[in-house]
Amino acid sequence: MRIGPYQVYSVETGRFGLDGGAMFGVVPKTFWSKTNPSDERNRIGLAMRALLLLYKDRKILVDVGCGHKFSNKLKDIYNIDNSQFTLQGSLAKYGLNPDEITDVIFTHLHFDHAGGATQYQQDQVHLTFRFATHYVQRSHWERALKPSEKDRASFMEHDIAPFINSNQLRILDGPCELFPGLQLLISNGHTVGLQMVKIQDDSTTLFYCGDLMPTASHLPLPYIMGYDIYPLTTIEEKRTYLHQACGQNWIIALEHDPNYQAIRIKQGKKHYEIRESLTL
Repeated sequence: MRIGPYQVYSVETGRFGLDGGAMFGVVPKTFWSKTNPSDERNRIGLAMRALLLLYKDRKILVDVGCGHKFSNKLKDIYNIDNSQFTLQGSLAKYGLNPDEITDVIFTHLHFDHAGGATQYQQDQVHLTFRFATHYVQRSHWERALKPSEKDRASFMEHDIAPFINSNQLRILDGPCELFPGLQLLISNGHTVGLQMVKIQDDSTTLFYCGDLMPTASHLPLPYIMGYDIYPLTTIEEKRTYLHQACGQNWIIALEHDPNYQAIRIKQGKKHYEIRESLTL
């Protein structure tokens, strides 16, 4: 898909599973299991879908999946599956290798979004994208360094430590136009300082909302994750951005939906609904 100067691709990095109850918070399983059936351990299947943007001489990734540093125990807990997709394999489909990536935009530093930015080499953790600048919000970086008891399990030390004192980490302060036609919008419900990406030209707007709305099943405003640190903030942020997305015909790119890469939405009788499914 072409939007302004950007060629936009959806990039699969792997699949994994999280507890369905945690993914839908107070919503009963009777409701969420209709669209997201769980396995015998109550896990629902999820994608880890990055965004690849080609712009002039820049090759930009938005999020990078969980990577390959997990122990066998954690692979089992999170049902990590790279049998079909890996980040490097998906990049290779577009003739790219990690050394050609120039920029990595982290929506946030939870393991399923940032883990792929580092990898083991001879028992040492090194940056996967050796020549890339990596972008994170200051408020979120500070949170990642000192997480609370509620969200500590979402941050992995080996994902974050290589960036401490790294000249390849650029810390940002608030919303901005990072590149021409590419805006970073800030969400604070799921975690503090989550960066959402909006790419826009005269006719098309694409909104990569990360964990503000991880799947199409989260379209109803009360359908929010138990992982969110400020759930009422998430609801109000969804109200604001989904209203804009519906009224202005935005394309919403979905990071975790196992079936939909991107959607356009409409107002239904009770809540927003899918109007159109798109492939990026």
